[in-house]
Amino acid sequence: MPHRGTEQGRMRRSRGQSTTARIVVLAISAAAAGGAAYLVSGKDLRPAAAEVVVQQAATMEVLVAKSDIGLGQKVGGKLQWQAWPQTATGASLIRRSERPNAMTQLGDSIARTPFIEGEPVREAKLISLNGSGFMAAILPGGMRAVSTPISPETGAGGFILPNDRVDVILSKRDKNTEAVKSQVILNSVRVLAIDQAPKEKDGQTSVIGRTATLEATQEQAEMLARANMRGTLSLALRSLADAELPAKVTRKTIAVYRGVGAQTFYNCAPSCEGE
Repeated sequence: MPHRGTEQGRMRRSRGQSTTARIVVLAISAAAAGGAAYLVSGKDLRPAAAEVVVQQAATMEVLVAKSDIGLGQKVGGKLQWQAWPQTATGASLIRRSERPNAMTQLGDSIARTPFIEGEPVREAKLISLNGSGFMAAILPGGMRAVSTPISPETGAGGFILPNDRVDVILSKRDKNTEAVKSQVILNSVRVLAIDQAPKEKDGQTSVIGRTATLEATQEQAEMLARANMRGTLSLALRSLADAELPAKVTRKTIAVYRGVGAQTFYNCAPSCEGE
């Protein structure tokens, strides 16, 4: 009997210990579950990130250059409508809502200043091809437009076109020997127009005209005027490879003495030699 009682006591103690271990495990599990629930609930309670709303700026279509347009070039076929911020549109810009036919209306106009691709077109920078003041509008500051008669023989057979560069040659006959002397008096002068055409027609490779209008400084214009009275002027077409070389002006200085100690200096071009 005493042995049986001892065994029953052991069993009771073992059951008590097992129950205690279960309680501890349950408590740990409950604590872990509570912590996880807290973390999840805390994450859900965080404020959501505010969505950034980007507002599209109000735009309107304005007339711009579709490609680069040079000084004196016709703008027809080189314009297009392009969206432009309303806040950046000034009164001088051409709006499609106000002038839907502006591209056609301005097609025959000439650029009096260069445009770069994408630049808004302002009517103040354009001039009508047939309008007054066209030549004055395309002349650079300080330059003059001076005309000289030409023919197929003196104008490179008609192959000289507007915007080409030419050398001006003076030919004159010596009164005593009847020998003809020729000399270049101006180098690399730009041709502004042949007759009244400041630009060749599309595909045109030659222009037979009677007058060439050249771009010149005031001094060069005076030289051409004198040369026209002294002989025959011819234009020699320059290659595109050297057309942009700086113009070379040939000049000489002469001194005229009047009495003792009195002298005057003059600039003399080749056209006054031999006088």
